[in-house]
Amino acid sequence: MNCPYCAAATTKKRAKKTKLGYATFFCSPCQHSFNERTGTPFNYLAFPTDIVLLVVLWRLRYKLSLWDVTELFLERGFVLTHETVRDREERFAPLIADHLRTKRRGQVGTSWYVDETYVKVHGKWCYLYRAIDRDGNLVDSRLSEKRNMDAAKPFFKQAVAVVGHTPETVTTDGHRSYPHAIREIMGNDVVHRTNVYLNNQLEQDHRGIKQRYYPMRGFESFESAARFCRAFDELRQYFRYRSPTRETLPLAQQRRIFCERLAALQGLMGAVA
Repeated sequence: MNCPYCAAATTKKRAKKTKLGYATFFCSPCQHSFNERTGTPFNYLAFPTDIVLLVVLWRLRYKLSLWDVTELFLERGFVLTHETVRDREERFAPLIADHLRTKRRGQVGTSWYVDETYVKVHGKWCYLYRAIDRDGNLVDSRLSEKRNMDAAKPFFKQAVAVVGHTPETVTTDGHRSYPHAIREIMGNDVVHRTNVYLNNQLEQDHRGIKQRYYPMRGFESFESAARFCRAFDELRQYFRYRSPTRETLPLAQQRRIFCERLAALQGLMGAVA
């Protein structure tokens, strides 16, 4: 293992391990001792990396309050406070979201459906811009305090940067901010369709974030809302079973896919750690 202080490869593994069971090393050139998590976002945490991942995963994916998560882990012998759960979400949800966004680059189709849904933040309604492709796969999402040209253009610019290409067609509702934003960000070759009924699939897809955040009774700050919505959408897409629309999978295969993807996510975070 390379030294996180001087990047030297001539490190020596010690027999002693940390309290959490992580291997320790010694670097002769810089005389530093370190362990497997030194220099990573998981350093100095009181819990193993896989437990931290489960805290964030359960918080994002399931309809659980902060106190619900603490009770589930207490039953398994891990004593957490609700503030610990909040802190782990704040620190590691963006890390998970960034890795998942990078992982799905280039996997989105060329026909996009764009719409906004409402999210309550500190008693006020904000606009969550979301886009999916023809097969229902996530293109991108972005929270905005306004619904205008200044909100639409950054959303399209961010979406193109995430997926790595511009679409051939974009379907939206009749809001006047979209035509100019599409032409300015993605060019005149993109076909813009305006039809409320063609966006029914996306309207149904909004149910995911709606059903998840309703038990939370809104968000306290715009930053926490933007972070949560972005990470939730990325994780939801990652565990999505059906790629082509209307494809059905047996329950046994769905369970197998879930376990495989969870193990892959744990391996990904372990590599970061």
